[in-house]
Amino acid sequence: MTSTIPPEPKRASLTVAGRRLSFLDFGGPGRPLLALHGHFGDGRTFAHLAWELRDSWQIIALDQRGHGLSDRSSDFSRTGYVEDAAAVLEHLGFHGAAVLGHSLGGVNAYQLAAWFPALVDALIVEDIGAEVDGDLSFSLSWPHRAPTRAELLEELGASAKYLIGAVREYPDGWSLAFDPKDMNTSQQQLNGDHWSDWLASDCPALLVRGSRSTVLSEEHAKDMAARRPHTRLIELPTGHAVHETVPHEFAAAVNGFLSSL
Repeated sequence: MTSTIPPEPKRASLTVAGRRLSFLDFGGPGRPLLALHGHFGDGRTFAHLAWELRDSWQIIALDQRGHGLSDRSSDFSRTGYVEDAAAVLEHLGFHGAAVLGHSLGGVNAYQLAAWFPALVDALIVEDIGAEVDGDLSFSLSWPHRAPTRAELLEELGASAKYLIGAVREYPDGWSLAFDPKDMNTSQQQLNGDHWSDWLASDCPALLVRGSRSTVLSEEHAKDMAARRPHTRLIELPTGHAVHETVPHEFAAAVNGFLSSL
């Protein structure tokens, strides 16, 4: 009988320019899929997807720079993020992987396909556009440290339910697994017009949009799909975090696309 309890992923790391990049290997017998989370997330963002695809894909989920167990960096540039992703694929010997990304990770994914085409065979972009104009300044009010986990969650207020996975205990108290100042710097360097990178690759691509998303409009998503060859657009009835709010439907859409390759 097949277990219904997802196995614990293996934690591994590599060093890039003196920084540790930590990632999760969810195992599986299939082809490799590199998964890139959004701001405030980490590799565990894709645990459910890895379980749903366990029979056909080996999901490698990176804690991107400044997130999770990966080291902070003074550089949150487009080049920095993309070269980290390329370094992970090179480290694992994966040439021709599928790459999936949500939000920040989605831009990183399609820029990886544009800049390192030999590394990417297929692309899945979740709810982010070819033009980005976001603002994470609300996070600057979040506490740096709290004496207990309960007090940290209380101080986070309504945001707490979205950040449970990022709560960590440190020697001097409880905090989040990222620095909000870093996230703001990262978002500012993510903002801009990236049409040239979106259109630079022609591998098969799936663009997933939440029908109630305030990040990726319906018009912009349709334009992205129409202008890029071999691109399929799917809308699911939810907001920006499609993988989190409708996980089964998201996994089915991803699996259907990957199975068609």
